Order: sequence, then structure tokens, then C-alpha cells
Amino acid sequence: MITALIFIAVIGVLVVVHELGHFIVAKRAGMKVEEFGFGFPPRLWGVKKGETVYSINLIPFGGFVKIYGEEGEHRNEPRSFSSKPIGIRLKVVVAGVVMNFLLAAFLLMFGNYVGIRIGIGDGTDEVSAAARDKKIQILKVVEDSPAKRAGLKIFDEIVGFSAEGETSPQRGGEILIPVSTAQEVRDYIAANAGGEIRLVIRRDSQTEVKEIALPAKDEGDGLLGIVPARTGLLSYPWYESLWRGLEDAVFLTGQTAVGYYELFKTLLLKGQLLADVSGPIGIANITGQAAAVGFRFLLQFVALISVNLAVLNIIPFPALDGGRALMLVVEKFKRSPVNQKIESAINSVGFAFLILLMIYATVKDISRIF
Repeated sequence: MITALIFIAVIGVLVVVHELGHFIVAKRAGMKVEEFGFGFPPRLWGVKKGETVYSINLIPFGGFVKIYGEEGEHRNEPRSFSSKPIGIRLKVVVAGVVMNFLLAAFLLMFGNYVGIRIGIGDGTDEVSAAARDKKIQILKVVEDSPAKRAGLKIFDEIVGFSAEGETSPQRGGEILIPVSTAQEVRDYIAANAGGEIRLVIRRDSQTEVKEIALPAKDEGDGLLGIVPARTGLLSYPWYESLWRGLEDAVFLTGQTAVGYYELFKTLLLKGQLLADVSGPIGIANITGQAAAVGFRFLLQFVALISVNLAVLNIIPFPALDGGRALMLVVEKFKRSPVNQKIESAINSVGFAFLILLMIYATVKDISRIF
């Protein structure tokens, strides 16, 4: 229940911020906004203030701003979307993307000020020396691996390994083999190929021992099926956190764009969806894990999701903001509006494809979790 509430709150913030971008720019351009909706219809609740209906709808994964004349009608009425110059309409369309990027930058600026957890590597460089609260954490758990079957999760802290002994009664007759680098974790796992290890992890302030049988050889995803990394907390003065947060947001945006390129390339050329793509249920599950680890992890995760929404929406695909922007560019070069029936048909097909993709990812999420 707590995970669900946190997920709804996160999605709510991201959607409201995105749609607020469209809303503010449309209002400033003198357009009539008919509805500001959270979620997709059917409508559950709504209230009208001024000329705008503010609504909450049944399907919670998204939102919308309904602008008078946005479907190409009412071109002769001054307050309609379609009556405005292409440049102004383009600003309205991309405003949501800009707002999601700015939200991510703000969250990362704040994170850099209060302290943000980053990968610091196993070395003794300046960054590693400045970091505090150093940990070895799991950043990825491979599907259908010994780690997955043992119940390991991302963000779990690896305390070390244990072996039977007689000199440490406070540990139930076990000797702890501590680790301080990710390489020590990998070396210990490799040295015990084909045997059983006792991995000591810390999760939600609780320490657990996981007994895991390892395969005799690596099949490509590692013997255990995890990606361990050394992490630490870094914080900066407020004036430095500003440019660092912006720099982090730009870097995340670039990496996310590359990820989406690989996703669609694989989907179009091979007809396959990348294995680590998550739908709403998967995102909700990771949101809960990030929240359980702490506020800083949740802050970073929300920033990452906000960047993902920005990049996804700017892709020139039907039904997305990028697709609408593309139609405006076509109108600019064509010197006349795109046929509305054709545009509506293209958007309907695109929206249907996105829904099917979401359903497919959701089914995969359910199979992973249960």
C-alpha cells in the first residue's frame, strides 16, 4: 500500500508538472484551455474554475490539457490553438518536455546540495576520498539468475560473505568476510564457482544472510547475476550544486536518448523488446525499493523518470508531443495545415501502439515479480 501511494504521488507530480507546461504557455499565448486532466478518461471527478475544468480520470498513467481548437477546428477564432502562428503552437507542444527536464535539473541540484549517492569506483581518487558513507550496492539483478532466485534486489547493500567458524558467536558461529570494493565481491564469487556462498546483505536496516548455489561457469551474465558497485554520498555548496545538477540532467538526458534509440532499433529491426524495459508495475516496484532505501535514492529516481518522460515525449512518434511537433514542422514546409482526418488516424494508430506496448511491458513486469 505504501509503495502504491508513493508511486501515485510520484506519477502525479511528474504528470502535473508536464501538463502545467502546456497549460501555462497556452494561457500566456491567449488560448482557451477547456480541461486540465490527471489520468485519461473516463472522468471520475471534475470541477470548473473560470473557463477550465480540472479533472481526475480513471486511467492514472498520464494526463492531458485540452485546448480549444487543438484538432484544427475554429481557425478563425482568436483564442483557438489552430489560429495561432506555428511558432507559438510549437512552444505549447514542447513546453511539457521542457518542464520535465527542468524538474529533473531542480531535483538533481537539490540532491547535489543535500548529498547524492553516486558510483565512485574502487579507486582512491579525489571523488572517492571526498565521498562519505561508502557502500557496495547491487545496481542490477539479472532475470532468471541465482541472485534473482535468492531474492536479491537492486539497492541491496553487500556487507560481505560469511563462512562457518567458531570464533564469532555474536554472528551465530560465523566469521564475516567483509568487502570494501566491488572487485572483491566479483573475486570472491569467481573463487567459489560451482559451490555455495553465504552472501550477507543489508536491506531496510536489516541484515540477512543469503545462501546461494553458484553455477560452475559463467554463461555471460556473471556467476551470481548481479552488477555490484561502490557508491558514496557527495554533497556540494549551493552555488556549485546548481551547475552540477544541470550538468547531471544533461548527461542523463543524453544517456536516456541513447537508450531509447537502442530500444526502438531493436524493436523495429528484430521485433523484440529489450529485456530490461519496465511498464507501470515495474516502475512502481522500483519506486518502492528506492523509497525504502531512502529519500536521496527516491530523489534521484524521480529525476531519472522525469528525464525519461521528457525524452520519450519528444520522440517524433504519433500521439506523443514530438509527433505533434513534427506535424507542425510539416505544416510549416507545406504552407498549409495537414489534413485533420489523416493526422487523427495517425495519432490513433500511434496511441494504440503505445497502449499495446504498455500492456506488453506490464505483463512482463507481472511475470518478473510473481
